[in-house]
Amino acid sequence: MKTDELERIRAKKMQELMNRQNQATGRSLPGSPIHVTDGDFESLIQKYPLMVIDCWATWCGPCRVLAPVVDELARDYAGRVVFGKLDVDENPQTAMNFGIMSVPTLLIIKNGKLVDQIVGAVPREYIESKLRKQM
Repeated sequence: MKTDELERIRAKKMQELMNRQNQATGRSLPGSPIHVTDGDFESLIQKYPLMVIDCWATWCGPCRVLAPVVDELARDYAGRVVFGKLDVDENPQTAMNFGIMSVPTLLIIKNGKLVDQIVGAVPREYIESKLRKQM
């Protein structure tokens, strides 16, 4: 119980610090998932220090289950993590580059490098535990 409270306080302070830093540099991180394509993938992962890319497809049921979770996380981690959505059917090159065989797949990218990958519609808590390791 005490650990949860400390984590909540830590997250709040980190958010405040990131907001101040973003205001000082004039850079703002989006609070909702951004559209990612094969064409802008590389520039986006270089632009943002920590990204989660949701690789999905319109026909995928589990992707539709995970979508609201990704939207919530994007709001809750605004200023600290940028979330993106990449439709693998429209952007096969990126999916092929990362060997994505199943959707949904979340790519966690830090400083332009893949640091973790999550396959399947997993609980929010699992995604957050992976994110905390990278923050």
